[in-house]
Amino acid sequence: MRFSSAIVAAAIGICATSISAFTPSRGAVARSSTASSLTQQSTPLTQLNQYASATAGAINLADEYAQRDVYSMEEFATQYGLQKAPGVELYSDDGSDYQLITQQPIGAGQTCLYVPSDVVISSEKAYQEFGNEIQQAEQVLVQIDQGTAARLPLFRLMVKILAEYDQGENSAFFPWLNSLPRVYYNGVSMTNDCFSCLPPYAGWLASTEKANYDSFVTALRQGYVQLQSVNDDTVTQWAYNVALTRFQEVWSPQRAKLIAPMADMLNHSAEPNCEITFDDMGNCEVTAMYDIQPGTPLTISYGDPTNPTPIFAQFGFLPADCATLFCKAMHLEPYIKELGIEFKDLLIQTETGEIAPKVWDLFLYEILVNNDPGAAEQYYVAVKCNDEATKQQYQDQYFQYTLDSMKQHVYSILSDVDTMNAKAQNYDLSTHPRVPVIVAHNNLVRDTFTMTAALLEQMG
Repeated sequence: MRFSSAIVAAAIGICATSISAFTPSRGAVARSSTASSLTQQSTPLTQLNQYASATAGAINLADEYAQRDVYSMEEFATQYGLQKAPGVELYSDDGSDYQLITQQPIGAGQTCLYVPSDVVISSEKAYQEFGNEIQQAEQVLVQIDQGTAARLPLFRLMVKILAEYDQGENSAFFPWLNSLPRVYYNGVSMTNDCFSCLPPYAGWLASTEKANYDSFVTALRQGYVQLQSVNDDTVTQWAYNVALTRFQEVWSPQRAKLIAPMADMLNHSAEPNCEITFDDMGNCEVTAMYDIQPGTPLTISYGDPTNPTPIFAQFGFLPADCATLFCKAMHLEPYIKELGIEFKDLLIQTETGEIAPKVWDLFLYEILVNNDPGAAEQYYVAVKCNDEATKQQYQDQYFQYTLDSMKQHVYSILSDVDTMNAKAQNYDLSTHPRVPVIVAHNNLVRDTFTMTAALLEQMG
């Protein structure tokens, strides 16, 4: 599942088997045929309320640690046509965080899980379902912040989740909603005090996500979409987090965000062993990328493993297997843009403290811009053209200046992290329950930059 506390990294298995009698073909036509046969065997969604009413009461969001009923969700999805490879099952070692593992070997290219389209929640379906109401709300949203135009599929998912929540146990999707976490630790769930305890890049990403949520809520509270719970901050934040942490994105036949119950239980790994795909009819298939051994968690990637901070901001955890961190040079963002460098290239190794070459490029360019504009122009051209010989000449000439600038940055971050951790640890956990996750993030930064500082001191 997409969970909000510590993550369990998955190993890549090496043992193979075949479940070809179960597995649809990788071709779209064969998958469509499989979906057709599943439809004939499954129960109409309107009749699946029997699984909702069998559970106790409405969804309890007042208790962040309320028991998650994942097995009613599995029964609901199975009745509607969900298929799992033999040995694939839900697992939890604490009764709170759940994931999918396999107890039998799965061969590379084999289907681990199949979720038919009618049980998949789709932003495009939501747009069609709410029609003119959601169109008006989206117009308001884009007027509030033009940047949200790119996030309309997420907005539609949030609307759908709120609408199903309002129906309570009368919703056909109640078993799925009741299987979800109540508590999240990501940027949307943080307070302004939390943002002030994060390094600039993490704080910027987390606060940007919170601002996006605020825009969504403001647009919804104009009343164009009839939602009973839209004025309840606890419910709207939960619905946003559900959409944000469980969607998959597709670009064909049109861009959409989709959530496939049970497939959304897959955990993250920097070396995933599964991939999720959707055919043109919206059927979801989880396929093994490699041979997977018994006892292995089934995993996908939640984002770029070389830059874990966006994963932290979106999902609220730090991957245990992250090998690199962003260099935290947000004060040089104008130069980052000028050089056309991506954040994922401005990295420091978490195990050694080593600095990526483009970080050196960035710091040297800032020195040249402020001291020798002519040299800065030549270095800019060399970076853009990958002229390593010219770059090396400037790096040798200005090495001591670049080294001093890098040291100043690293020691500044170390000082800031200590200050932020001291501030965070003074907060009351009852009002700031995300503090432990923030401190864990900051400790990783501190440990990494401490190694970097040692390496820089060895250089001179």
